[in-house]
Amino acid sequence: MRMYDIIHKKRQGQHLTKEEIKFFVKGYANDEIPDYQAAALLMAIFFMDMNIEETTELTLAMAHSGDMVDLSPISGIKVDKHSTGGVGDKTTLVITPIVASCGPKIAKMSGRGLGHTGGTVDKLESIPGLKTSFTMEEFFDIVNKTGISVIGQSGNLAPADKKLYALRDVTATIDKIPLIASSIMSKKLAAGSDCILLDVKCGSGAFMKDIESAVELASIMVNIAENAGRRCTALVTDMDVPLGENVGNILEVMEAIDVMRGHGPEDLRHECIELSAEMLHLAGMGSLDECRNLAENSIKTGKAFDKFVEMVEGQGGDSSYVTDTSKFEKARYTHEVKALKSGYIVDMDTEKCGTSAVVLGAGRKTMDSVIDFAAGLKIKAKIGDCVEEGQTIAVLLTNNEKSLKEAEKLYLEAIVIGDVKPEKRLQVMARVDKHTKTIY
Repeated sequence: MRMYDIIHKKRQGQHLTKEEIKFFVKGYANDEIPDYQAAALLMAIFFMDMNIEETTELTLAMAHSGDMVDLSPISGIKVDKHSTGGVGDKTTLVITPIVASCGPKIAKMSGRGLGHTGGTVDKLESIPGLKTSFTMEEFFDIVNKTGISVIGQSGNLAPADKKLYALRDVTATIDKIPLIASSIMSKKLAAGSDCILLDVKCGSGAFMKDIESAVELASIMVNIAENAGRRCTALVTDMDVPLGENVGNILEVMEAIDVMRGHGPEDLRHECIELSAEMLHLAGMGSLDECRNLAENSIKTGKAFDKFVEMVEGQGGDSSYVTDTSKFEKARYTHEVKALKSGYIVDMDTEKCGTSAVVLGAGRKTMDSVIDFAAGLKIKAKIGDCVEEGQTIAVLLTNNEKSLKEAEKLYLEAIVIGDVKPEKRLQVMARVDKHTKTIY
């Protein structure tokens, strides 16, 4: 079998076989296929597409290119959740304690932030003492004792995907649905959970800018998971507006704690309840309505917050910061962003809002960037709100005073103020399972 023939076949729009896909993935992962041939195949896929069978085989080949985590030492049903990334998306911090407090086990591996999207691991590490790196035996032990642990990706999970993603990033082949789907799902399948909930973001702050593309991506990923023997559902959620009111690591942890204590922004609370209900439903805890009630009751009774404290302590964190958030570090510099005119906020470029937070120090410009855990922004007005000229629409926080001017400029560029109040967008835009696609 020759790589040249595989490239030529896909360039002609033909379907690749399981054997051809495995040959490519194994060869590239083992440095037997050069970058230029891998890049040629990626570009051929970009223009000629892949069907669901090819996408599934690509996913499985990448998943099996490294370690396949065996979670059988953990008793009970294991449930995982993956978000395609967004601004202010701190839902993992809320929904994993909710679900774990109701019985299913959470043995989750999460990533760090890069670009305008935040990473769950970075947010957790803003809690003093909390560790996100453990051996598998330590990880299993924590989950068996507490029912929950969220750690950084460890071991050699889907190394072929890591190499291919880096190549896609420099060859303009990132935004192709089969390639996105196989990249995400190879890591999820390798991570070993029985059930997977996918939170597919849609809007200006997401990879998928429109509902049709988001539903297509969700459907393909659900199909891949189900074909691999995992129970899977996807929700398409709005990312045309940052989620919640806080963007930045400590700020988002504090907001997540507010929600677990029965407070917090309504959009964040609503989305967390819906995601939790889906995870509980996948785990066989009842109908969606019954699972929604379980999730709401977990917050109401304090079980979710207690489980979060237990998770923090289980991973070596100082839970006094969680029970008394005033102890968290505060940024040295704050700056209020004022509305340039009166009217309704009719649009927010969510990606640019996220980039503003990165400039302040809340995220990474490169993988080696050092994060300022206290940096970020507090959003005081969102789409649909009526504002007056000179009214504070956001507060910027940072330990680098020089970053404030650029961050303010970006934030103001992200905000569009008009005369007509826009229609309210749905928080949950669609639901996809193995049988149905429902757009709300």
